[in-house]
Amino acid sequence: MPLTHFLGLIALVILAAGLTLWLAVWSGIPLAALLFATLSASLILTWTRVGR
Repeated sequence: MPLTHFLGLIALVILAAGLTLWLAVWSGIPLAALLFATLSASLILTWTRVGR
């Protein structure tokens, strides 16, 4: 993968994360709820892949 594509992907991930946080704060969702949802999704994805 060329360096420019790699850096572009990193920039897109950072931009998406920033947009997600901004939308959560703008809509009034508590940060703790967002963190709990993220942790729950991570655990669910991990548990579904353990059996494979």
